[in-house]
Amino acid sequence: MPLLNRGFVYVLAHCRGGGELGRPWYENAKYLNKKHTFNDFVDISKWLVGDEESDTAGSTTTPSIGKGITAPHKLSIEGRSAGGLLIGASLNQQPELYNAAILGVPFVDVACTMVDSTVPLTVAEWEEWGNPNELRYFDYIMSYSPMENVKEGAVYPSCLVIGGLHDPRVQYWEPAKYAATLRHKTRSGSVIVKMDMDSGHFSASDRYKSLRETAYEYAFILDTLTRE
Repeated sequence: MPLLNRGFVYVLAHCRGGGELGRPWYENAKYLNKKHTFNDFVDISKWLVGDEESDTAGSTTTPSIGKGITAPHKLSIEGRSAGGLLIGASLNQQPELYNAAILGVPFVDVACTMVDSTVPLTVAEWEEWGNPNELRYFDYIMSYSPMENVKEGAVYPSCLVIGGLHDPRVQYWEPAKYAATLRHKTRSGSVIVKMDMDSGHFSASDRYKSLRETAYEYAFILDTLTRE
């Protein structure tokens, strides 16, 4: 509501996560087709800025209202955990489409994490991404892993990268390493690392701390998008 009251439009991009277009639609974005998820997100972004080449624009399931409602210098994106991977992969595809990005406990060092079967949920997640201990999956994961595909010298949007010291799923060094990679390789805006020294993967459970964290993220978006 604080953003809507300031004139923002909120869009939820539900990329391949449900059964809206049938089970095959979901299954066709797993394993060696995982990039379809990232392509969907970029297509949605293009549609929102009015790009005629967006595949999504021609979809019979997509309403015409909303197309062209924003511009790259006004577009911010956010995702957490595997959603952070989605954001990182989309930034690598077309960093010029966005002005600000929030990556919460982002799963951005995919191959490095997924080869370690001792990390909680890793083995179960092989059913989604594939097991990188097998060469064909390793090569495919490396082709989209955000950490390995940051564009050298490209202009990236300002990024807020959030981690938790006690996160057993996305260990704290993953967002820290990703932020360092952005700073080293790109000509980006601000790259801010916010490391919570008391929390894990799900951040604050305390109601008031959760509100403060949300306020911090909104402040980042408002500050970034209002700069001219």
